[in-house]
Amino acid sequence: MIWRAPRVAKALANPHNNFGLLRLAMAVAVVISHAFSVTDGRVEQEPWFATTGFTLGEHAVNGFFAISGFLVTMSFLRRGWRDYVLARLLRIAPGLIAATLVVALLIGGLMTNLDLAAYFRDPRLWRFISATLTSFKSAAALPGVFEGNPLQFPMGTVWTLKYETLCYLGVLIAGVAGLLAKPRLALATLAALTLAVVLREVLIPDGPKGAETALRLPLIFLAGGVVYLYRERVTLSLPLLALALLALVPLAFTPLYKAALYLVTAWGVIVIALAPALTRRSVEPPADLSYGVYLYGWPVQQALHALFPALGAVALLWPSLAVTFVIAALSWFLVEKPALGLKRRLLRAS
Repeated sequence: MIWRAPRVAKALANPHNNFGLLRLAMAVAVVISHAFSVTDGRVEQEPWFATTGFTLGEHAVNGFFAISGFLVTMSFLRRGWRDYVLARLLRIAPGLIAATLVVALLIGGLMTNLDLAAYFRDPRLWRFISATLTSFKSAAALPGVFEGNPLQFPMGTVWTLKYETLCYLGVLIAGVAGLLAKPRLALATLAALTLAVVLREVLIPDGPKGAETALRLPLIFLAGGVVYLYRERVTLSLPLLALALLALVPLAFTPLYKAALYLVTAWGVIVIALAPALTRRSVEPPADLSYGVYLYGWPVQQALHALFPALGAVALLWPSLAVTFVIAALSWFLVEKPALGLKRRLLRAS
């Protein structure tokens, strides 16, 4: 029965969960979604966009932020600020630095229509590297690279890392200030953000996409964190999740739809990750390729479209996924996993 569903706190004691599998599935969903926009520069023809108002990739990013909010809040409260800062820094920075250099120096050098010496002398190359690493700029182009593609920028997914980093910083500040020990304050902030989303839909429903994103991602991240803070009370009910998803259908025609979608998404991915009915066996991937798939999927698809412009979205998808998984595996074993091992050594040394 719904009211007898297990609570999050109890499920966390179980040996298995689906967080790694969900992250990988969401990264693949982003690659699937981008196959449409890479080939013709538009998202309107994607089925998920037509039916839900968001692309499959946007839904996947929403899920990423919910899981991230849940796990990093747990990380801070369980391990303290030093472990938290090292973990966040060493999880994000090494993979991003490596991906930026691979894309700019290797893929860019192979794909540019400039003379190679001119390419490496071009200040736009070094501005690209600097802007990607310091401000997570995803709309920057490389000189002579992908100029015939509908969208010319080679790292189209890094923009979300800006919001992710700001959310990480918010958890750090709240944790050091002792605010994470006050769940009601977090719940009140979540309510305020939810109200802001609803008011935006009432007052400026066709407003800038950037303003919508600036509310959407922090709200979903915070919702994931609130689920952890109220882990003794929040239930993991699959029937209730099904009812919540059905309730979104009539809400789709009201200003409440987006706020409800964000909250259901945040809670729903935690349910799928922890519900005992879905976690009786370990289904965790042997390697965490999700970050690499997320970072490299876009530049791989851009390169394949530049080489084979006649390929449609579906035809482009399968080879791009295969190549992306190979590069993501190299990223994990050569860069990301050693960086996480460095974290453990640094903590022991301190």
